[in-house]
Amino acid sequence: MTDFLIKPWPWWFSGIVISAIMFLLLYFGKSFGFSSNLRTICAMSGAGKRNKFFQFDWKAQGWNLVFLVGALAGGYISHAFLSDGSAVQLADSTIKDLSELGMAAPASLQPEEIFGWKALLTVDGFLLLSLGGLFIGFGSRYAGGCTSGHAISGLSDLQLPSLITVMGFFIGGLLMTHIIFPLIF
Repeated sequence: MTDFLIKPWPWWFSGIVISAIMFLLLYFGKSFGFSSNLRTICAMSGAGKRNKFFQFDWKAQGWNLVFLVGALAGGYISHAFLSDGSAVQLADSTIKDLSELGMAAPASLQPEEIFGWKALLTVDGFLLLSLGGLFIGFGSRYAGGCTSGHAISGLSDLQLPSLITVMGFFIGGLLMTHIIFPLIF
C-alpha cells in the first residue's frame, strides 16, 4: 500500500477527486475555501466582541475547520511517513533560470535563499516574506477568498466574480514571475 501512495498518480486522478468533492459541497450547500478558516478561528477566539466582521455563526463553519485540520495532518503524514527526503525534480530550464537569479536548485521543497532561516534572519528576507504575507492576506480578504476558494469553488458555481478574481491571480502571478521577481533578485 505504501508503494502505491509514494509513486506519482496520474494527473487526471486529482481532477476526479476535486470534482467529487465539489459535487458533494454543492449538494450540501457549502463552498470550499481555506482563507475563511482564519475568520472562523478569530470568531471562535472572541474577536466578534471587538469587530463586527467576526460576528457570525462560526459553528456552521465547523466542517471547514475539520478540512483544515485534515489538510495539516495529511501534510505531516505525507512528509513524515511517505517522503524519502529527496529534492523536488525541476526542469533544467528552471534550474538555469534560478541560477541566473543567484539561487541554487532547491535541496528540498523550496529555495533556501528565500525560505530558509538564514534568509529570514536578514532584513531583506524578513521584509520580503512579511510583505508577501501581508499582500497575500490582504488580497485574499479583498477578493473575498483565496485562490483555492475562487478557482475551485467559485468557478464550479459559475460565479463571474470568481472568474475575474482568478484572472487577476494569474495576471499577478505572471507579473511577479516575469517582472517583479527578477527585479528583487
